Amino acid sequence: MTDTATTRTTPAEQFANYHARRELAVVQPKGSLALVNTQWIDSEQTIWGVPGTWAPLPAGESGLKVIATAPDNILVDGVLVDGEAIVRGKDSPTPGEITFSDTVSGFVIASEEGNYALRVFDSDSEGIQEFGSIDAFPYNPDWVIAGTFTEIEGGTTVGFEHLKDDGKTRELPVPGEITFSKDGRDYNLAAFKAGRALQLVFADSTSGDSTYSVGRFLFVAPNADGTITLDFNRAVLPPCAFSYAFNCPMPPKQNRFSVPIEAGEKQVLTKDGSLLHEE
Repeated sequence: MTDTATTRTTPAEQFANYHARRELAVVQPKGSLALVNTQWIDSEQTIWGVPGTWAPLPAGESGLKVIATAPDNILVDGVLVDGEAIVRGKDSPTPGEITFSDTVSGFVIASEEGNYALRVFDSDSEGIQEFGSIDAFPYNPDWVIAGTFTEIEGGTTVGFEHLKDDGKTRELPVPGEITFSKDGRDYNLAAFKAGRALQLVFADSTSGDSTYSVGRFLFVAPNADGTITLDFNRAVLPPCAFSYAFNCPMPPKQNRFSVPIEAGEKQVLTKDGSLLHEE
């Protein structure tokens, strides 16, 4: 008789599988290592690395206008552009897709203020060619933390500074507070909405030492009863650790730990083991 029972895996094995999937994801055609340019468009202009002329749309309309001729070989939603075309933004129910060549593609993103940028991806980028691995701490059960999520009625906002915003902050919606205790200390953290999950942007005493200086991300989901598990082994490097074309949020004050969190991802390494990006 064949045993069809599912083989149980240990938390360390689950972490190893998760880490392998992460390394595969970042080298995908639109993975973090494939991003080669993000250019915001506030007037009619060209964009580095791709053909065509690009222009904003009237206020309230999603996306960008591209002006090109057939020899430019730009496809918008699979149709060759010979004249003008609208590329709908990611904030549209039906976002547009742009293809420039067999390896280069893109899409349009929106800012909180309603501006739009073209993101250009190259599946044969220098980053993908040089990528070796994502260095990570060994699985650490001490950093699987039970906490509590307390919803704030009506929500609130917290000012998050972004890496390329010259010290300016953006008010991002925070639906509640995450609290937990560890080693005799109480923590109260701010996490903003990221789809169906919460995104925690944090730094600790390893940041800029053994881990990426800007900080790291942890995505968590509270249970219906308000309990929440923070598994810092699933802490990931921000996209800006993989490509300078990303602009990452930085940890707010309440998310800066004075202790080392020796769990999760550390740095992006090249094939020879050196840092992909100097910090």
